[in-house]
Amino acid sequence: MDASLKQIVQKDGTPALVSYLRDSCPIPVPPPDRVWKNFISQAERDAMELDPNVETFRVLCYNILCEKYATERMYGYTPSWALQWDYRKELILREIMANDADFVCLQEVDNASYEDYFLRNLSSHDYEGVHWPKSRYKTMGEGDRRLVDGCATFYKASKYTLVEKQLIEFSAVAMQRPDFKKTDDMFNRVLGKDHIAVVCLLENKETGTRLIIANAHIHWDPQERDVKLVQVALLIEEVEKIAHSFAKYPPRLPPTPSSIASSSTALSAAQNNASSRPPPIYSDGYKIPLIVCGDFNSIPSSGVYEFLSTGVVPPGHADFMSHLYGKYTSEGLRHKLGLKSAYAAAGELPMTNYTPSFQGAIDYIWYSTANLSVNSVLGEVDKSYLEKVVGFPNAHFPSDHLCIVSEFRVRPPKDSQPPRPPPVFPESSSRAHT
Repeated sequence: MDASLKQIVQKDGTPALVSYLRDSCPIPVPPPDRVWKNFISQAERDAMELDPNVETFRVLCYNILCEKYATERMYGYTPSWALQWDYRKELILREIMANDADFVCLQEVDNASYEDYFLRNLSSHDYEGVHWPKSRYKTMGEGDRRLVDGCATFYKASKYTLVEKQLIEFSAVAMQRPDFKKTDDMFNRVLGKDHIAVVCLLENKETGTRLIIANAHIHWDPQERDVKLVQVALLIEEVEKIAHSFAKYPPRLPPTPSSIASSSTALSAAQNNASSRPPPIYSDGYKIPLIVCGDFNSIPSSGVYEFLSTGVVPPGHADFMSHLYGKYTSEGLRHKLGLKSAYAAAGELPMTNYTPSFQGAIDYIWYSTANLSVNSVLGEVDKSYLEKVVGFPNAHFPSDHLCIVSEFRVRPPKDSQPPRPPPVFPESSSRAHT
C-alpha cells in the first residue's frame, strides 16, 4: 500500500481511507446529452410552427433532493464535494435553464432554497413561482421553517397569467371525508404524513387557453403502498373539483390592439393572429388541459400507476394491503380525467431514480388526453455511462432523481363560444385546500 494511504488507515481507520479515495478519485467522463424522442415527424413540426392556431408548451418535472436529505450516511458513494448544496444547486439550475420549459415543477424545495436561490435566479429569466412547504412547517419556529421542503412550480410570466393557486394537504383533506372518520387505518397510517400538492390555474395571455398544473410529492415508503394510493386518490378528487370550479370562470377577453402595441415584447404575426381569436369556453373541468406531475414514488406496475392511467382501481386491490379506507376500499377508486403518462408512448423511462439499492421509474408527467397531445419527451441517460457509475447524485447528476421533460400541444375544446364579458376575479388569488 502507498505510504500516504497507509498513514490514513493508521491514523483514522479504514473508513477514512474509503472517504479519501472516494473524494479524490478521477471524475468519470460525462455522459452524452440525453436525446429527445419525437412522436411527430419533422414535417408535422414544421407545419405546427407555421400555424398560428397551434399552441405548444413544455413541462419539466424534477425532485431536486433537498439539502438536508443529501447526507453522507444516505449517499456514502457520492464524493463529499459533489454532495454539497452549493455544487448541486448550480447543476440543477443549469439543467432547468437548458430545457427552457414553460412550466417547471420541482419537489423537495425548502423555503430557504426557494426564496434565496431558485426564485431569485429564475425570476431574471422570465419565471414567476408558487411554493408551499409540507404541512409540518406550521408547527415550527421561523428558523426551522426555512428548512422544510415542499413543492415549487414556476411558469413563464410573459406567456401565462396565474389566475389562482391552491394547496392540497392530503392528511387535511382525508380528515374532511366522513367515511374516513371511523377508520383506524386512516388515523394510524395516513394522517401522520404531511405530503402535499401545489395546483396552479393559469391562462395563456394571448389565446385565453387555460391550463391546470398540479405538482405533487407522494409518500416514499415501499412498505406503505396503501398510503401512496390513498394520497393519489385524494389528489385526483381535489384536482377534479378544482377543474370544475375553474371552468365556471368567465373567459378573459383577448388583448386590445393598444395593449399589444404597448407590450415590451414584439409579437409575431402568428401570435397576433392567435390573440385575435375568441378565447375558448370550457363547459366543464374535463375540457381544461391538465398536467399532473411529480414524484409519485410508485413504479409502473403499482396501483398508483394503474389508477392514474386507467381511471379505475377495484376495492380489493393488493396495494390497499387489506387496510380499510372508507369508500375507497368498499367501492374502489374512479376518475374521469382521461390521463396518460407522457412517457408511455416510449415505454416509460428505465429509471427516474438511480441509487445502488433501487433503479426504477417513479416520477411522471400525466396529461389529459382529451385536450393535449405529446410532441416529444427527453430521453434516457446513456446506458454505457450508467454501467460505470454507482448511483446518483454524482459529479454530473445533482439529485438521485432524473429530470423529466415533455412538450405538449393543445387541442382547443370543441364547444368554444364567443367571449362573454370580462371576468371579475382578481389577477391572482390564493386558497388552500385544508
